[in-house]
Amino acid sequence: MNLRRLIPLFDNTVSSWALEARLLRWLTLVWLFFGLVILFSASYPVADARHDDGLYYFKRQLIWVFVALILFNITVNLPLRKILGVSHWFVFLLLGFIFLTLVPGLGKKAFDASRWIALGPIPIQPSELIKPFLVLQSARLFGQWDKLSWRVRFTWLGIFCLVILGILAQPNLSTTALCGMTIWLIALAAGLPYKYLGGTAIGGVALAVLSISIKEYQRKRVMSFLNPWADATGDGYQLVQSLLAVASGGTWGAGFGLSQQKLFYLPIQDTDFIFAVFAEEFGFVGSMVLLFILAMFATLGLIVALKTTHPINRLVAIGVTILIVGQSLLHIGVATGALPTTGLPLPMFSYGGNSMMASLVAAGLLIRVARESSEAEVLPLRGLPKNRPQRRQYSKTKL
Repeated sequence: MNLRRLIPLFDNTVSSWALEARLLRWLTLVWLFFGLVILFSASYPVADARHDDGLYYFKRQLIWVFVALILFNITVNLPLRKILGVSHWFVFLLLGFIFLTLVPGLGKKAFDASRWIALGPIPIQPSELIKPFLVLQSARLFGQWDKLSWRVRFTWLGIFCLVILGILAQPNLSTTALCGMTIWLIALAAGLPYKYLGGTAIGGVALAVLSISIKEYQRKRVMSFLNPWADATGDGYQLVQSLLAVASGGTWGAGFGLSQQKLFYLPIQDTDFIFAVFAEEFGFVGSMVLLFILAMFATLGLIVALKTTHPINRLVAIGVTILIVGQSLLHIGVATGALPTTGLPLPMFSYGGNSMMASLVAAGLLIRVARESSEAEVLPLRGLPKNRPQRRQYSKTKL
């Protein structure tokens, strides 16, 4: 591989990519740029108060962005069959890390949840990093479902269940729901029988209800979501402050850097509620621009999925689109009070290296599918006599 391709923004092969791949690349970079701009504003007050350096979180995020862009460039330039060939190893590794977070002394707690483990100075959140590999492995499983034995099917379904139960035990209900829905929708797109899908859906809903019944803080979140103003200084505080921020933005917003709610009124404003700061500073118009970016990303993702003829590649494209756009809509739904309060970051906006790497790797997978679907054009076999019918055709790329 040309080392120049590892350097962010210096891939000289981009001009030869398919139109969808180039559009997705630019859309991802624009999304990332806006995310860095709003993170700078949202994180400055809290960084200044905690570390005496308003740029503390922003500078760390720039380092993570640089690393994530290198992974992004590797992904878009590596054949998808090679990535699929090693995806199961990453699932096994990160599944082990998920269960390590549950071990007392190894798991790093924050907000009563043990979701991180520390590798030296670097915090690892395996539930974030495993997302793109769950998409890849789900696409591999369901894309060739009819060719596999029941032993292989049950083995991988069991591994998926372990991933979901491990994340739920941290506890992290929002990420559990996102991963479960992504796997389920990939299975739906693959055409699995409805009797399997229906039973799985019922089981997933029952598991969520059980978790809410057992975990008191999850139950309080659901109750405060129904009427946050009933306890505006207690369980409903986060949502009330978020709604005040969104409403204060008006049509055009208060202006960049002029959010009032980020001044220690709105909790975790640089991660789980960063959209509220964005909506306050850029208003309804800015929020519509962000939703337009999401709509464009979803549209291009579906075009790529429809264009490719390889079933596994198609499911990868569908899964990545569901993962990135779905997580974004869930985050926005929480910030606007349309959904119960959860801890999902906004892809490429929220502070955090794990989320940034997972988001850019996932976007890179979609771009890779777009590249391969356009490169796999059918060519006639050369050297045949003109009066002889052409019976065999070959593809430029082996899938």
